[in-house]
Amino acid sequence: MSTPPRGGLDPLAGLSALDDPVRQRLYQYVASSDEPVAREDAAAAAGISRTLAAYHLDKLAEVGILAVSYARPAGRSGPGAGRPAKRYARTRDELSVSVPPRNYRLLAELLVTALVADDAGTVRAEISAAARRAGRAGATGQGVFEALCECGYEPAVNGDGDIELRNCPFEQLARQYTQEVCGLNLQLIQGMLEGAGELPQRAALTPCERRCCVTVRAPVGRHR
Repeated sequence: MSTPPRGGLDPLAGLSALDDPVRQRLYQYVASSDEPVAREDAAAAAGISRTLAAYHLDKLAEVGILAVSYARPAGRSGPGAGRPAKRYARTRDELSVSVPPRNYRLLAELLVTALVADDAGTVRAEISAAARRAGRAGATGQGVFEALCECGYEPAVNGDGDIELRNCPFEQLARQYTQEVCGLNLQLIQGMLEGAGELPQRAALTPCERRCCVTVRAPVGRHR
């Protein structure tokens, strides 16, 4: 079995907490939001009462699936504004279970460390080329959106027709090696565009705190 991460969270308990249709709906709603959400909004999205939503949201927070913050409603401040209410967001910590134990992250850290230490640029060029090839192979025969879903990017099309990536599959490494990991993200996604027969330049770096660093721009002429 996997062991709890450094924060002491139990991955089995965390993942087991999602073995409930109501909690799954709540989690999916919270995860799809760019900002922390209030209990009332989550309850409405899941079609349940605020009290029941609060119970399940707090249970998800207890096991580390969600992060909790406090804020007053927009436009309300100062005396008489009331106490700040709970807000929920998807945590940036990771929970994973492997039977038997596996440590692929250690291997990834070793490879990224070698990339960072490569003053000559040889390792960087080889890994970038490998990411590009992997992207092409992953998208060949299917669309870019589908390939992004398979890789865990959680793509969503915004009002301008751009594809925003709500999740970085390499979040933990990206925090520590931002430039290197974001560069590989870009190569991988540009490879997907090539594999789907589209212009790789549509993928561009657009750093964002709670999303992947890459945005896939809408084809020319398709913006609103």
